[in-house]
Amino acid sequence: MCWWLWKRDISEPWQLGFQDAASPAMEEIILFHDEVMYILMIITVFVLWLIIRALTTRYYHKYLFEGVLIEVIWTLLPAGVLICIAFPSLKLLYLMDEVINPALTIKVVGHQWYWSYEYSDYGPETIEFDSYMIPTSELKKGDLRLLDVDNRLIVPIQTEVRVLVTGGDVLHAFAVPSLSVKIDAVPGRLNQTSFYLKRPGVFYGQCSEICGANHSFMPIVVEGVSLEKYIRWVEALK
Repeated sequence: MCWWLWKRDISEPWQLGFQDAASPAMEEIILFHDEVMYILMIITVFVLWLIIRALTTRYYHKYLFEGVLIEVIWTLLPAGVLICIAFPSLKLLYLMDEVINPALTIKVVGHQWYWSYEYSDYGPETIEFDSYMIPTSELKKGDLRLLDVDNRLIVPIQTEVRVLVTGGDVLHAFAVPSLSVKIDAVPGRLNQTSFYLKRPGVFYGQCSEICGANHSFMPIVVEGVSLEKYIRWVEALK
């Protein structure tokens, strides 16, 4: 990887898995995904073996289609598997929906086709700015085509951040995979989500709602910095 990308969490060519997690919620999502995939592989191999044996062995064929015991087993066993998957899934779902004592609130407004950010926790002086995708003709060395923006969303690490999301014109969706953030931006409605950034870095996302002709040209860039650097950034803007 090039030296100027070492701090950036981006997808790679032919990537099949998730991006590296930057929040506790995303770590739990990846762990849950791996557990479910492990169960899925066991079920797939077992069912495939059972089908092959049933087709090639007369005894297995008779036992599978005329046995009462197997009927009980393949009714109770899937139910047990679904329960084992459902409980951690519901736990994770409720944990992701919970907002616990946020230290910072950011309002995100989706427009056609850019994002607006508002920091309103600093008295009457609200910090507001728009974030546009950098055109290909203006990219500098190290910038990512269709992903980099002129103004990044700066947040401090190890801080609970609440995000209020709405739409200014049509439906949008604020999504950053590394932070497990994906929420609709609906005009006239304020949706709420949160994340806890564990480490510094630059994290990329995009609008995941088909919002018009330039839907694929409104990226999201979240930069996690230390608290000291974040304070200096806020003071420079005020």
